[in-house]
Amino acid sequence: MVVYGLETCAMCQRARKALEAADKPVQFRDVRAEPLSEAELGILIAEFGDRLVDRKSNDYRALNDWLKNSEAEAQIAAQPKVMARPVIRDGDAFYLGWDEPVQAALLAD
Repeated sequence: MVVYGLETCAMCQRARKALEAADKPVQFRDVRAEPLSEAELGILIAEFGDRLVDRKSNDYRALNDWLKNSEAEAQIAAQPKVMARPVIRDGDAFYLGWDEPVQAALLAD
């Protein structure tokens, strides 16, 4: 299982700790320290579309108008912190966020 996010993101930390406490093998990837490749980003965009960009964040609001009107791939490539997180890959399944349905799906035995 791979958790994509930021080392400093509280939600990413909660998800990671809960998964590890449930004895799930977790590989954490900080997308700021190790940016997503074009292919990886393409897979996530195909899965989540524009939902992959957190438009409520201060980082998104700080983008220039050109980037705000660009595709999600360009926004995330230019500023990885605008990616909604965490993104969790469990085999061929992808999850966005750490809400109750995601927790139920990933923490169920």
